[in-house]
Amino acid sequence: MTNEKNSNPELLAEVVLAKKIKVLIVDDAAFMRKAFLSMLESDAQIEVVGTAANGQEGLEQIAKLQPDVVTLDIDMPVMDGITSIRHIMIKSPVPVVVLSSLFSDGAITFDALRLGVVDFIPKPSGAVSTDIDSSRQHLIDRIKLASEVNLENVRRVRLPQWKSSDDLERYGYRPLEYLLALGTTLSGPNTIIRLLANLPPTLPAAVVVVVEMAPKIISAFVERFDMLVPWEICAVQDEMALKQGVCYISSCQKSAKVLKQSDGTISLQSVENSCEPLNQLFISAADVFQQNTVGILLTGIGTDGAEGLARIQEVSGVTMAQDTQTCVYPNLTDNAIKLGVVNTILDESELPQAIISIMSGKELR
Repeated sequence: MTNEKNSNPELLAEVVLAKKIKVLIVDDAAFMRKAFLSMLESDAQIEVVGTAANGQEGLEQIAKLQPDVVTLDIDMPVMDGITSIRHIMIKSPVPVVVLSSLFSDGAITFDALRLGVVDFIPKPSGAVSTDIDSSRQHLIDRIKLASEVNLENVRRVRLPQWKSSDDLERYGYRPLEYLLALGTTLSGPNTIIRLLANLPPTLPAAVVVVVEMAPKIISAFVERFDMLVPWEICAVQDEMALKQGVCYISSCQKSAKVLKQSDGTISLQSVENSCEPLNQLFISAADVFQQNTVGILLTGIGTDGAEGLARIQEVSGVTMAQDTQTCVYPNLTDNAIKLGVVNTILDESELPQAIISIMSGKELR
C-alpha cells in the first residue's frame, strides 16, 4: 500500500474535483470484471464505461469508448496483456494500470513496465476476499493518478543489444568512489530501466534506487532486469555490502538506507514503511559518501526527496532532477526545483552522460 507521503492527497483531491474518470476493465474472468467494477464505482468520481474479456476486445472498446484509464489483465486468450500494451501504446495511447496474478514472472513484470504502463498491481486473491476489500482504495487512488499522466512522455524502453556472456568488463574489480542515489515514485521503473541501460558499469560507483513498485514484484523484476543490462542488478537486503558496478533496487514501501559499519564496510539496511523513503536514501547516502554523492530525482508524485537533495548539497555532493517537461509525472521534480535544491536540471536522455562526466572529473556542479 502506498504511504501517505507518496500518494499525495492534495493531488488526488485535484483529480477528484476535475472530472469524472472513465475506466475500461479488461480481464478474461467474469467474476473479476464484476469485482473490479464494484470496487471502482464505489467512488463517485469513477465511471466504468465498459469491460472486455481479452486484449482484442479491449482494443476495440478503447477505440469506441475513449476511456481515460484502462485496467488490464495479462493472462488472457485471443490477445494477452503484453501484446495489448504494445498495440495500445502505438495505436491508441491511454494510461494502463496492470492488474495481474503473474507478478512472480519477471519477464512479464519487466516488459509491462518497460513498455510504459503506469503501474503493475498484483491482483487480489479472490473476488470476495478481504484481500480485495483492502485493495479497493489503493486501486482507486492509482486510477485517479493514472488519469493525470502526461501521455506524451510515456515511451517504451528500447534496450541496447547486450549479453552477459559477451561482456567480461561487468565482472572487473574497480574502486567504489561514488554513490549514485536515484529516487522516483509512480511510473519510475520505465525511466530507471532506460537510465541503467545507457550507463556504463565501469564507473567507480554503486547505484541505489528507491522506486514506487509493489514489493511482491521486486524480486522477479530485478531478476529479469539483471539479464538485460550490463550492470549487476539486485534487490536490497539487510547488511548487503555495497559493491562497484552493482545497482540495488528497493520499493518505496520497503526502502533502503546507506550505513557505514565500524569496520569501514558500507552496507544497506532495508526499512519497512518509511514515511519519506526518498529523503531517507538521499540523506543516508550523503552522510556516508559526502561530496561523492550524486542524488537524482526522477518522475513521480509527491514532495519526498527535496530534503534529501538539500542534505547532499550541504556536503558538496551533486544534485540533479529530470526536467519536468520530460516527466510522466512532473510533480516530484517540480517541487524540488522550486525549493532550489537541484544543481542541474536535465532531459532524461541527457542524464547518463552527465553522470559519466561527474564521475570522470568533469564536474557539473
